[in-house]
Amino acid sequence: MIVPDVLANLGGVTVSYFEWLKNLDHISPGRITKRQSELRKQELLKAMGYNLPKDSPLLAKMSGGTESDIVRTGMEDMIETAVSENWQYAVDKNLTLRDACYGKALEKMALHYEQSGMMG
Repeated sequence: MIVPDVLANLGGVTVSYFEWLKNLDHISPGRITKRQSELRKQELLKAMGYNLPKDSPLLAKMSGGTESDIVRTGMEDMIETAVSENWQYAVDKNLTLRDACYGKALEKMALHYEQSGMMG
């Protein structure tokens, strides 16, 4: 199997997108979600009757992922979804994977234009 350039370049494009979001908000993409995740875990433990002191080594184990962990998992999720969608589209339409990538992209663009009212 040959992976089309459209899919092969997805990782770099995805990370660039995350960088763009980071620059818009002037914060790292995982900083907010990491803290929320840590707080949810602590609240769950408190609800179960556990109250860990702030210097407990167990709290360190509950800390959220690093920024690179969050970027990697986000990128992995986007790539897996894109490959799965395009593969299924190729099978359904009896297309090469490359042609399926272009066809699926064109369908998504047309749908966007229809939903935004730019296309009648």
